[in-house]
Amino acid sequence: MSDTSQNTTHFGFETVREDEKVGRVQGVFNSVASKYDIMNDVMSVGIHRVWKDAMMDWLAPRPGQRLLDVAGGTGDISYRFLKRAGHGHATVLDITTPMLEAGRTRAEADQMSDSLDWVTGDAMALPFKDNTFDVYTISFGIRNVTRPQEALNEAYRVLKPGGRLMVLEFSQLPNPALQKAYDLYSFNVIPRMGQLIADDYDSYQYLVESIRNFPDQDTFLSMVRKAGFENAKYRNLSLGIAALHSGWKI
Repeated sequence: MSDTSQNTTHFGFETVREDEKVGRVQGVFNSVASKYDIMNDVMSVGIHRVWKDAMMDWLAPRPGQRLLDVAGGTGDISYRFLKRAGHGHATVLDITTPMLEAGRTRAEADQMSDSLDWVTGDAMALPFKDNTFDVYTISFGIRNVTRPQEALNEAYRVLKPGGRLMVLEFSQLPNPALQKAYDLYSFNVIPRMGQLIADDYDSYQYLVESIRNFPDQDTFLSMVRKAGFENAKYRNLSLGIAALHSGWKI
């Protein structure tokens, strides 16, 4: 096993050791957990709900499927999946226990308790056997993973043959003028919202910086294919502010 303790990666615009990033990311989400759902609404003016519905439309959950929702936080995707499927099972995995605890307090948690598991774990080393799940989702989480390619490789490993990967993540606008306008909003408004609503400027500054550091749509598509997924493609949402990537384990 190689020593990765001195390898570096991005934490927002800061360069940090790989072994330091996990703790820093956990610190961000420990800080924002209790206000995370509210801040998603404010940051996206509610549009994140439309994007997640678009994810479910393309995914088309079927009765009896088993979902692994990685970086699943408060369970937003899992709840949507189970409602669409009618019946099935969802495992919500997140590296940050307070996020999972916040998810368990939602009204849907009691209603769907027989269909839900909550697991603390790492996207790069999933605590599941090969060929376990029908669907793997990760929504606004893969940019926070230290080595996203390893997370995609793990997704491929735990999916059954015929299983589906779907990634929802902030992305890049193809129009430079629009990207500049969006950046102005992101860097000037979102951290201040974080200060006002969650009393946390720095965490939301990191979230904005992490979006700008994430690979563009085509680069990430090549990473999905490198992990082994076939029929891989993406769809832009809101002109590319976010993107959905899909792939199949065949």
